[in-house]
Amino acid sequence: MLVGETAERGDAARNRRLLLDAATRLVAERGVDSVTMEDVAAAAGVGKGTVFRRFGSRAGLMLALLDHHEREFQRAFMFGPPPLGPGAEPVERLAAFGRARLAILETQGDIVRAAESARDARYGTPPYLLQVSHVTTLLRQAGVTGNVRLRADLLLGALSADLVLHQLRTLSIPLDEIADNWARSARVLAGPG
Repeated sequence: MLVGETAERGDAARNRRLLLDAATRLVAERGVDSVTMEDVAAAAGVGKGTVFRRFGSRAGLMLALLDHHEREFQRAFMFGPPPLGPGAEPVERLAAFGRARLAILETQGDIVRAAESARDARYGTPPYLLQVSHVTTLLRQAGVTGNVRLRADLLLGALSADLVLHQLRTLSIPLDEIADNWARSARVLAGPG
């Protein structure tokens, strides 16, 4: 199991997945601020009460959606195929990690930004600490010594939702360009020195 994961009945898991898939589609199409519980219920083909019983509120739904995407991301970098998962060189895995995280931020960035904006939430949450551990491990595997945590934080700081959304929306920088530059930074920080 991944960070914070618990067992769930089959029908409950199926309904949860159905609702989260519907919410994901709607957020991607309309933006997070335009998605209502009623919209999610209709898109999932269930009653509004099902959504409220499952998540309690719109905020609960958005937190569950964020958690869902974080778990998928964790599975991919911990157990998925290379280059993101095991089996590729550490620097290749770092580049793939950045690309995958940026892809999440492109579609789920508003939800991530809201979660990150809570005081001290970003740096002490289990998902962030797992990302730090993963990036630190890859940097060490690449031969980095010294203050590896600082280098990991530098790389992860460039993946903050607020910064990435600013680059995408305000500066109109294409996602591929952001990802290419992140990969270059990862190669530099994974190098000697």
